[in-house]
Amino acid sequence: MVKSKSVQWVEKDPQKEMWWPSAELKKKAWVSSSSIYKKDPQKFWAEQAKELHWFQPWQKIYQEKIPYFQWFLQGKINASYNCLDRHLEKNKDKTAIIWEPEIGDTQTLTYQQLSQEVSLFANVLKKIGVKKGDFVTIYLPMIPETVIAMQACSRIGAPHSVVFSAFSPDSLKQRIQDAQSKFLITCDGYYRRGKIINLKEKADQAISNQTKTLVINRASLKIKLKKNQFWWHELKKQVPSECPPEPMDSEDILFILYTSGTTGQPKGIIHTHGGYLTYAATTTKINFDLHKEDIFWCTADVGWITGHTYICYGPLLNAGTIVIYEGSPDYPDFSRWWQIIEKHQITIFYTAPTAIRMFVKAGISWIQKHNLDSLRLLGTVGEPINREAWLWFFRYIGQEHCPVIDTWWQTETGGHMINTLPGLGPFIPTVAGLSFPGTQHEIVDEDCQPAQEGYLIQKSPFAPGMLRGVLNNPQRYQETYWGKYKKYYYTSDGAVKFQKKYFRITGRTDDIMKIAGHRLATAELENAVTEHSQVVECAVVPLPDNIRGEVPLAFVIAQKPESEQFKKEIIKQVEKSIGPIARPKFIIFVDDLPKTRSGKIMRRVLKNIIQKKPLGNLSTLQNPDSVGKIKKIITNILQIQKV
Repeated sequence: MVKSKSVQWVEKDPQKEMWWPSAELKKKAWVSSSSIYKKDPQKFWAEQAKELHWFQPWQKIYQEKIPYFQWFLQGKINASYNCLDRHLEKNKDKTAIIWEPEIGDTQTLTYQQLSQEVSLFANVLKKIGVKKGDFVTIYLPMIPETVIAMQACSRIGAPHSVVFSAFSPDSLKQRIQDAQSKFLITCDGYYRRGKIINLKEKADQAISNQTKTLVINRASLKIKLKKNQFWWHELKKQVPSECPPEPMDSEDILFILYTSGTTGQPKGIIHTHGGYLTYAATTTKINFDLHKEDIFWCTADVGWITGHTYICYGPLLNAGTIVIYEGSPDYPDFSRWWQIIEKHQITIFYTAPTAIRMFVKAGISWIQKHNLDSLRLLGTVGEPINREAWLWFFRYIGQEHCPVIDTWWQTETGGHMINTLPGLGPFIPTVAGLSFPGTQHEIVDEDCQPAQEGYLIQKSPFAPGMLRGVLNNPQRYQETYWGKYKKYYYTSDGAVKFQKKYFRITGRTDDIMKIAGHRLATAELENAVTEHSQVVECAVVPLPDNIRGEVPLAFVIAQKPESEQFKKEIIKQVEKSIGPIARPKFIIFVDDLPKTRSGKIMRRVLKNIIQKKPLGNLSTLQNPDSVGKIKKIITNILQIQKV
């Protein structure tokens, strides 16, 4: 590895394992005074919102009647206009997108070129019948057209619903039906680990003949379009090049994004124009200390909220330059990401602990071939990061001169909620930091009393980027987020106070698993397993994994004997129902599962066995013999994992 000749952006605390911003970073940073935390939240967010272009000013900053709240009432705004049009006078020739395909040459789009493509795409959407308020489902890989499609939807006021391209046809269908979406944007195929994935084939299994489908030619596959299916490259020749932006009410829906719920039925999280755009722009600028010369690479997929906020919207709202990569981090080998950083002189690098742990295991030889001096800030997202991974990231990728910003937030929050600001510090392994300016969080116990360790909540006024509801299900919105503490937003995450001040996030407190940073409900996984005709009952619990954070472990009661072929069938069923990301690492056949006298599976007992914790109160257990048998099986599995 080339020894860094870069600016030293951090300084080591002489007595503790923490780092502080250097004088150079404080001088450069947008925020270097802690007084920002003392500002009145409503006034603070009003100041930030004024940085955006409003077609009509708001009449009231904020109002609430819990569990509902609104920001910038009666204001009119457009996401696409703020991401593109307002930058053209000064930045039309600035690079907006650098796209690195898995196979092929790098492509770039300036702000003017991106604006033109978005207007064409918006007019094509209108041509196939999309109107203001229509939900448009987007099922695309990491290609420029994904961002173009999202921006085009926002331009004409059609809320988008992006579905992760690795999700199965069943998962896509479920989301299309819940949103009652009549329009789909997909592509013929894309590259993954040197192979072409036929995405159109998967999409066709999820839609009816009535779904109007716009198809992008990415992989030049020889496919035939069916009824109500159209090629994007053909229709773009038939529409005007200009499309005026639609003024949208601040509280109109900008997009929905589905996230796993404890019942197994994904929740359509609603985000709105004014509040979300303000939050995305502000958190991107302040938390990443984004400046005009920066090259920003967020490695997330746009199918997740991180890709929405910190690829499609936040950086473009700040006239930033983003990098999009189509392929896998380890293909053709483990040096691919470091090649990209060196090639494009990336300055801000935002990735997940899962990826970092994978590179730790691969070794530093892949990094040593590349010069990473351009980097000045690192960020992590998706799950709590362990100390070893944090220090490795800091030492070998940041070369001990870059701050590491550990960000905690959720699909529901729309943007960062807890982290350390680059110009303030301190940067502490495993510690996320403080509530973002203008937001207020607290740790409470079961009785909602302040605690050093317990449940993380958000207080009023609730941040502008927060969800406004669950699509078609107000009851679920109220029960999930407001049922436990009534006046406060319940995050379903646990936390502890570090030095009585900073937040350390400990993970989910509900039945949600974090697999490689992606949220999946245990109920959703169990439903997928039991779709196999020979499975009688199933319990899925998370198994700690050094690389992916957690992986599914499935306990199965079946009608036929255990066999390797049977396990493969179950895995195939899970992949069909959800996707490869949900594949169980272990399938364990059992005769019985620990249950209460009312017949409820005691997953807590299974989790505690795996985590080697006390089993707790077993007085309601109707079949105690099952616990001893499962304990033996788990012990063997944990021994196998160590080998």
